[in-house]
Amino acid sequence: MKDKKIEKGSTNRRNFLKLGLMSGVSAVAGASLISNLAIDEENTSSGEKIRLLTPDGKMVEVDAASINKYPEALVTPAESRVGIPNRKFVMVIDLAKCKNARKCVEGCQKAHNLDHNEEFLKVQLMQDNQEASPYWLPKPCFHCDEPPCVTVCPTGATFKRDDNIVLVDNERCIGCKFCITSCPYSARIFNWGHKDKFTNTTEPYSPETSVPAAEGTVMKCDFCPDMLRQGKLPHCASSCPMGVIYFGDKNEDIVTNGEETVRFSELIKDRAGYRHLEHLGTKPNVYYLPAVNRQFPLERGFNVDEDIIERYKDVPFVQELKKDGKI
Repeated sequence: MKDKKIEKGSTNRRNFLKLGLMSGVSAVAGASLISNLAIDEENTSSGEKIRLLTPDGKMVEVDAASINKYPEALVTPAESRVGIPNRKFVMVIDLAKCKNARKCVEGCQKAHNLDHNEEFLKVQLMQDNQEASPYWLPKPCFHCDEPPCVTVCPTGATFKRDDNIVLVDNERCIGCKFCITSCPYSARIFNWGHKDKFTNTTEPYSPETSVPAAEGTVMKCDFCPDMLRQGKLPHCASSCPMGVIYFGDKNEDIVTNGEETVRFSELIKDRAGYRHLEHLGTKPNVYYLPAVNRQFPLERGFNVDEDIIERYKDVPFVQELKKDGKI
């Protein structure tokens, strides 16, 4: 267990650069990581130092102000079909840490310009059997290696990239909803329209940001590839105050929640990680760590708006909690 932990610190949660994934940023930016950082550090300094790995595997210390200087180039729909080179992105969700704080949901909604009732990431209340204790389960799109949504799409609007990410191009989407019905994880939502955000924008569209949305099309969790190109964590992972969501590169065998960086393979092995509905053969790229030795009682998860609590009104043990005055 000692070797599993790579790095732990209190640096900015939004800086993905402590990962070995940093080597991918230089490839995307088209220039040497060290040379870019050296140029930036000549022009600015914050005083805060961050440790990161170079493409050749060396640990260096750079100024924190330097790492966000990469240009946020617009990725066109055509370019978005090309994955980030040599990457196999993967997410790990630690159910023992989740208390339904919903900051992951809110961070995602803000980044993707979603309404309050639109959720790319849903936090569900689960109970595996009557004898087992219930737990909270964050559920994004699983970005499957064998995605049925891609197979059934008649226009190629839904596509799978080499870096494991599945995206939707709303400029090709005809709103047939075949992908919605084929997804066993209910990961997709439909834009029914009647929203100003569809018309009152001049922002260029890219499938990598899912913004701006288009009426009559399908959208979903996209793993935030626009953030990955900048060397940052997806919005859900950086927004979670409990460190529930780890994200990283399976090729480099490293994942991080922004505070703790660990070996993906050892984390899954040591914590008995599993994939939701494994028997379906979709081969998801989202893994779960079982909800054992939980850090918070279930009742903490009901410290949310009444409309969220209403979702669980028909669950028997929730009714019991209400009767006992615990929620």
